[in-house]
Amino acid sequence: MAHREAADEAGEGRDRSGPRVTALGGGHGLYASLSALRRLTPDIDAVVTVADDGGSSGRLRQQFGVLPPGDLRMALSALCDDSEWGHLWQRAMQHRFEGLPEGPQELHGHAMGNLIILALWQMLEDPIEGLEWAGRLLKVHGRVLPMALDPLVITGRAMYPNGTSRSIAGQARLAKAPRVEDVSLLPEAPRPCPESVESIRSAEWVILGPGSWFTSVVPHLLVPANREALLASQARICVTMNLGLEQHETAGLGAAGHLETLERYAPGLRVDVVIADPEAIDCHAEFEAAAARYGARVHWRPVRAEGSADVHDPELLAAAYREVMCGPAAGPHVEPPEPSV
Repeated sequence: MAHREAADEAGEGRDRSGPRVTALGGGHGLYASLSALRRLTPDIDAVVTVADDGGSSGRLRQQFGVLPPGDLRMALSALCDDSEWGHLWQRAMQHRFEGLPEGPQELHGHAMGNLIILALWQMLEDPIEGLEWAGRLLKVHGRVLPMALDPLVITGRAMYPNGTSRSIAGQARLAKAPRVEDVSLLPEAPRPCPESVESIRSAEWVILGPGSWFTSVVPHLLVPANREALLASQARICVTMNLGLEQHETAGLGAAGHLETLERYAPGLRVDVVIADPEAIDCHAEFEAAAARYGARVHWRPVRAEGSADVHDPELLAAAYREVMCGPAAGPHVEPPEPSV
């Protein structure tokens, strides 16, 4: 069965009652974005990073030579049906096995959803079809697609406060490093996922962020086919800023530096709107000026979950997306002004 036909049958046809959105990211950041977007539209494609090499995903990747399933599992869980069935399977997919300290540890720490995805991949010998069948089980609203068809390794240079630097390979290690620069992927030109490329090209809105900037967001700009699709797409582009801007890999980068980083890895990238929590960014005028250089406007809105320093509230973030996609920012892209001579 063709992939698109399987996806349509699983959802009894794609519901076109909302904007067609493609969200790029990985991990908890993409989970937050999808949890918000599903309140706005059922027509969502999640394009997910495949460079995780830690925890359960890293073990399965190393043992079976598959794409790391963890971030894909997180995205599927975020899009579960809002029903008793969906809620149960969401919990089941996220469940982690805990073995007795004195017993065998083969399953300890593995997420059940990772093992389900692995089983489907081995049975069907097709990662896209396997994810579609996992989506059927969870009755997800939308699709979950890998960023590429090859497991990727992220490399970068960590800049230490004492002025020294060193190269680091691996998503898990890089995510905990201090200020990161010069990020790249191995292989440099991985096999693209045709469904992901087409999703980016045909979207009405593309969402970048939130998430670990150099290990979940920027990698999407490093896959040549995806970057070219993003630059050629007629979709409006929304960047969702993180709430904690000075953590680990982005220490010292600054809010404006986050936007500059995107343009550095995808020259010519246009951005239409940036969603930012006013409490997360110190100098609003400077940040608005940085966004304007890409033709974007800043949509200021509180999106922080109560009692949390850096977690987005899905209802508040959904309201921000609704305002952006249905309000004035949903209009045509505005080209950045010509530089003054």
